[in-house]
Amino acid sequence: MASRIQVIINATSGSVAGDETCDEMREQFKAGGVDAEFHFAKGGEDIVELAKKACAGDAEIIVAGGGDGTVSAVATEVYKAGKTFGLLPLGTLNNFSKDLGIEQNARAAIAVLASGQTRKVDLAEVNGRVFINNSSIGLYPRIVRNREKQQERLGRGKWFAALWATLRMFWTARFLKVRIEIDGETFLRKTPFVFVGNNEYEMDLYNIGRRSDLDSGQLSIYFLHRGGRMGVIMLLFHTLTGRVKQWRDFEQVTASSVTIQSRRRLLHVAFDGEVEAMETPLEYRILPKALKVVVPAVAE
Repeated sequence: MASRIQVIINATSGSVAGDETCDEMREQFKAGGVDAEFHFAKGGEDIVELAKKACAGDAEIIVAGGGDGTVSAVATEVYKAGKTFGLLPLGTLNNFSKDLGIEQNARAAIAVLASGQTRKVDLAEVNGRVFINNSSIGLYPRIVRNREKQQERLGRGKWFAALWATLRMFWTARFLKVRIEIDGETFLRKTPFVFVGNNEYEMDLYNIGRRSDLDSGQLSIYFLHRGGRMGVIMLLFHTLTGRVKQWRDFEQVTASSVTIQSRRRLLHVAFDGEVEAMETPLEYRILPKALKVVVPAVAE
């Protein structure tokens, strides 16, 4: 008989290092009183296949162990199956679990699975591709693609390659000509990027990149008037001084859907750290309270 909880762990995540760590994970679940069946994935395609099989079974809760890419892939299948999602933060950033208030260690996350409560949160999608955190076009997808090329061709480590990719893209930052349609209003812009968040992102210095709400039923759309290197420099300056929302060249709009059009047939789109070429127009929409997830119990 299958366990009530199925756990899919990305064995290549930063916090997972071989059989010893996998055995330790099993012991921690057992010590926490959580009956679970484990599956260890070796890569992206393996994660998706294991998630589909777990969702097709009798398990009530499907848990993703890894970074945001792993979490996003498993959460998508859990959403499609209408089951409950759990998190085991084992990646580098773990933005989704942080925004849910889950402590960033395995023991605390297992305790949440044992005694937490369920909460419905929003998902978002672009052209049918579901994401949990954010999606963007322009600057960030170019950085990711350049980083991956350096890793493959030059054998550089992820963080070293990311630094060089960022510096290179910063130096060659270009305009992106787009037509953005939001609630009947049209924005024609030349911008280095367009960023679409699942709910609103904090922009002040001490909480940048965090979300206080995950169930407002709104996308947050961010873009700049000013392109090129100067636009990126000014964005960095205003962000670090906590005044980006007051900057006249920075625009933020909230909506339940947005359409982005371009003269290009294909645009490289980033979502939750992955990059994929997509046909335009890009159709974004919020999926209100689409995912049921286990979160820390709130004290009465």
